[in-house]
Formats: sequence, C-alpha cells, structure tokens
Amino acid sequence: MGQFKPFHLAFPIRDIQETRAFYGDLLGCDIGRSTEKWIDFNFFGHQLSAHIKPDELANAKTNEVDGKNVPVRHFGAILDWDEWHELAEKLKKYGIEFVIDPYIRFQGEVGEQATMFFLDPCGNALEFKSFQDPSQIFAK
Repeated sequence: MGQFKPFHLAFPIRDIQETRAFYGDLLGCDIGRSTEKWIDFNFFGHQLSAHIKPDELANAKTNEVDGKNVPVRHFGAILDWDEWHELAEKLKKYGIEFVIDPYIRFQGEVGEQATMFFLDPCGNALEFKSFQDPSQIFAK
C-alpha cells in the first residue's frame, strides 16, 4: 500500500464537551489543539477536526450493501482484527446503539471484513472495520 500518509477530515458537531468525551474518552483518541469552536483528535493516526456548526448536522442517506442500510456519509478506521473485536465489546458495554451491529460482511468472498456502524453524539456516522487478511482491503 505504500508509505502511510495520514488524512485530515473536518466535520460538524454541536458541542465540544460531548465530542471530547466521545472521541477522547470512549474511543481513546488523543486530543490535539482546540478552541471554543473546534477540537482536533488523533483518530488512529489521522487528524480529525470537529467544528461547532449544528446547522450542518443532518442524517445521512443510506445505500444497501450486503443486505444492510449503510449510511452513505460516514468515516472511520480500519483496525487490527483483535483491536476491532475489543472496540466492539467496549461499545456494547458502554451501551452504544449500533446503526449496523458488529458482524462479518462478505463472508467467504473477496473483501471479507468485520464491520460495525454507529453514530457519534451529533449524529455523524462512523464505520470501523477489520480484515483478517489485510491484502483484501483493496481487493477487486
């Protein structure tokens, strides 16, 4: 896949404190710079910038994928297999309501992956996935 290059993603939120608690405390992301209007996170090696802009929040439309209604507008991370399962258990214990419960998608097919979808406190959809065989990430 070449040299790792982190991406930057900015997205809307309604409240700094609830966002800090969700991404920092629950997901374990280190907190970077912040002001009263935005906060940065180290999101599994990538830079997230959450900006207070409640009028930008909207429910994402969905597309059908593998028999599930997947939020079209979403972001997330690809985790190691064990790390993905640990996060899924942590989220269940925390009481997160999943948009799509943790499961194995495309089982026995090209691109087989563990996946789960849930919302942050502002309604932004997140997907976390994992591949037992990382060569399947971009398989056709």
